[in-house]
Amino acid sequence: MVDAPPVAISASGSTIRDSAGREYLDAAGGAIVVNVGHGRTEIAAIMAGQAGRLAYAHGSTFTTEPLEAYATEIAAVLPVADPAIYPVSGGSEAMETALKLVRAYHLARGEPDREVVIARHGSYHGNTLGALDLSGRPPLRRPYAPWLGRFRHVSAAYPFRAGEVSANALGDGSALAAELDAAITEAGPGRVAAFVAEPIVGATLAAAVPPDDYWPAIAEVCSRHGVLLVADEVMTGFGRTGRWFGLDHWGVRPDLLVAAKGATSGYWPFGFVAAAGSVFEAVTAPGAGFVHGFTYSHSPVGAAVAREVLRILHDEDLVAASASKGGRLLELLHERLDDHERVGEIRGRGLMVGLELVADRSTRRPYPRAAKVTEAIVLAARGRGLLVYSGTGNANGTDGDTILLGPPFIVTDEELVRIADVLTEAVAEAVHGLPVAASPAV
Repeated sequence: MVDAPPVAISASGSTIRDSAGREYLDAAGGAIVVNVGHGRTEIAAIMAGQAGRLAYAHGSTFTTEPLEAYATEIAAVLPVADPAIYPVSGGSEAMETALKLVRAYHLARGEPDREVVIARHGSYHGNTLGALDLSGRPPLRRPYAPWLGRFRHVSAAYPFRAGEVSANALGDGSALAAELDAAITEAGPGRVAAFVAEPIVGATLAAAVPPDDYWPAIAEVCSRHGVLLVADEVMTGFGRTGRWFGLDHWGVRPDLLVAAKGATSGYWPFGFVAAAGSVFEAVTAPGAGFVHGFTYSHSPVGAAVAREVLRILHDEDLVAASASKGGRLLELLHERLDDHERVGEIRGRGLMVGLELVADRSTRRPYPRAAKVTEAIVLAARGRGLLVYSGTGNANGTDGDTILLGPPFIVTDEELVRIADVLTEAVAEAVHGLPVAASPAV
């Protein structure tokens, strides 16, 4: 029998309270979602006001003032040329929308043979079937394997496990770009439609940052082959990595950008695809067709909330805060855990910080899945009033343990110190008594 979770009743800043009166420091931002903090009454007021005026109008019949205003304002920070947005209810819907836009674009251009989509091992792009098929995380794919297999995968940009065959990872930017080039060539001339990837890998590889030459090289390969570059910025968007969007770190402009999570900071289910002007013009040209839609897409309330979150990010300079506070959190974790024999790597950008646990630092050997190290850390941290985000299977599809941190951008320095202190205690408790070399070599 599974224990019932605590009942959350209120939240403010970086703290969630349950019905028993316990408080939890939300170092995970929920699911790396809550960027501007919990309990923002100004967002609630905007939400209520818009719902009172107009809660719903179907996108096939109407546009609305909140949607048009948001599209104009978000365009100023998107790393997409002349963007047009298609609003939906979340990240998985946004990824499905992007895939259909890719197909519609190539059909409109008279290239129906472009049907191959390439993603990466170790990735996560959503839980609907199309998005799951893109995802390269074996534990999530296994139950649905008979329904998957349309898309292809290349190596993860994962320097910590570069060269480990079972990790399907490389750490050299030129090697990764060459592998993608070869995969496109192998598929055949004019057959690859798109390459989809997260700028910095989130939940599945705990803030694995690619080498700095990676993204410019990948963009060049895609451009040379006429392949659309699709950036999954669901987790990395809206300042999470210390820049407005993850690709801003490398000055790369994708053809399609997928966003959700931080767009509304958890206050409303909302996401979107931003398409470059060239893509938008192709799929909306006379004779072209983009057959798509969801009942709750184009939400005026969602757009109003997203617009207010965007205002807060601007007015409170929270993207810069994510960069500086993320640097501080990394510093605190390095001070406490750099010499810990079970901590393989501390990594990340901005307030997206990852910790990878290992059974043996010298060989990067992971704990076996049966040891449930990640689960033990999560439990130990929660018992001390700290919420963290967990990941497993990163080393070889089964073994591997990671912790991802993504507190709200309004987190205080005192709270950052507490995050580092409590996580250090939780790691010590979780690995106490476990053998240093508990699993076979990968």
